[in-house]
Amino acid sequence: MNAISEQGLKAPTVKLLINGQMVESQTTEWREVINPATQEVLARVPFATQQEIDAAVASAKAAFKTWKKTPIGARARVFLKLQQLIRENMGELAAMLTAEQGKTLPDAEGDVFRGLEVVEHAASIGNLQLGELANNVANGVDTYTLMQPLGVCAGITPFNFPAMIPLWMFPMAIATGNTFVLKPSEQDPMVTMRLCELALEAGVPAGVLNVIHGGEAAVNAICDHPDIKAISFVGSTKVGTHVYNRASLAGKRVQCMMGAKNHAIVMPDANKEQTLNAIAGAAFGAAGQRCMALTTVILVGESQQWIGDLVAKAKTLKISAGTEQGADVGPLISCAARSRVESLIASGVAEGAKLELDGRNPSVVGYEKGNFVAPTIFSAVKPGMAIYDQEIFGPVLCLVAADSLDQAIGFINDNPNGNGTAIFTQSGAAAHKFQEDIDVGQVGINVPIPVPVPLFSFSGSRASKLGDLGPYGKQVVLFYTQTKTITSRWFDDASTGTLNTTISLK
Repeated sequence: MNAISEQGLKAPTVKLLINGQMVESQTTEWREVINPATQEVLARVPFATQQEIDAAVASAKAAFKTWKKTPIGARARVFLKLQQLIRENMGELAAMLTAEQGKTLPDAEGDVFRGLEVVEHAASIGNLQLGELANNVANGVDTYTLMQPLGVCAGITPFNFPAMIPLWMFPMAIATGNTFVLKPSEQDPMVTMRLCELALEAGVPAGVLNVIHGGEAAVNAICDHPDIKAISFVGSTKVGTHVYNRASLAGKRVQCMMGAKNHAIVMPDANKEQTLNAIAGAAFGAAGQRCMALTTVILVGESQQWIGDLVAKAKTLKISAGTEQGADVGPLISCAARSRVESLIASGVAEGAKLELDGRNPSVVGYEKGNFVAPTIFSAVKPGMAIYDQEIFGPVLCLVAADSLDQAIGFINDNPNGNGTAIFTQSGAAAHKFQEDIDVGQVGINVPIPVPVPLFSFSGSRASKLGDLGPYGKQVVLFYTQTKTITSRWFDDASTGTLNTTISLK
């Protein structure tokens, strides 16, 4: 939590959402929301009090009594309306996101759009929340299942996708009949709050969606609250592991999407220009601040000669504020994030990696106070170096050499993380071997960031994920529902008035 500046005291306050009302917090603890390109204070965000958190959960618990009985078609129509409102307000949402998070306007629109796809998927809940029926499993006996909502669920979201990731969570939770308490990132909550306003406009009833703000204390309160049944988390490995352990011990369902170290293999037969463009976008887009960023490229055989071409491609990217026309790489979220990335770059030099392109201290005219780091490329990177072992979360790309596809696959499988990976090749045999042998949950073939559309589930694996079921898609319907199995028997002689309660399964 930061001290509030004089500029911050004059800034508007971010509200809480409790029982359908935007509420001014009574807290004495605040944090400033700062434009990372200009250091302008955009707003003050409150760290909600325990009483306010309890009120949000109580509101959700009360609303669940009626929302769970709302017809599935009525729930679906709310999200049909919400997707329309998001489309109508796309420009406003993207501009707000860019101001507080820093990513370029095209990236911001993509952030909103990928969340919008999940809203559209939530509108098809009638086809997703279907049980099963086995007729006449024994003499006159049927067995069938119901997929019923859990109750109050909660979401904890990161700063890097303040539109997409909240939209991964609350639409699917609410569509399946649950109520929700959301804690967005305290660094950039404004676009999240605007999306919640649109959700209320779309018809989400009072209490069904609630929002609190805060830091560690708010996270712990969500983990500990006895009325919260399930938690979805996206963020760092450190915090995600804490959330998973603490909330699981409290008896909650938990899914945590955490840190990553994503690799791509470049085979010598890959289409060179397409591959270079894909790598540049995946490594440096969103200033590298995404858990699916491409951070490590393994150059196999003759593709090792492409380093100069990759450096030249990176130099063509425009570094500027996200609002500037043609900007490719915006600022990092905070001064602290910039300092951390710069220190990791320095460690790479000290530990013996070859700095092919140094992005520290770029000149960005008109935005001299911005948190900018330009594209940075290292070659000769090895495990044990901090730039490889740690998730940098900045526009830094590590290059590794390999003699064969088998050696490259082994290198990736030795890394503990399993969020995403890719191969660039024109060989079907190489692609097939890669998809079969690689131990990573999401695989791209000539696709650098293989995040699936919402018809499927996000399926990161190993150290990148805790919990069995992923966000959105079919898996999250299972996460947000409890399966109830019913075995029934109705007698042909019911008209006689005789009640026979004995069921034989012979």
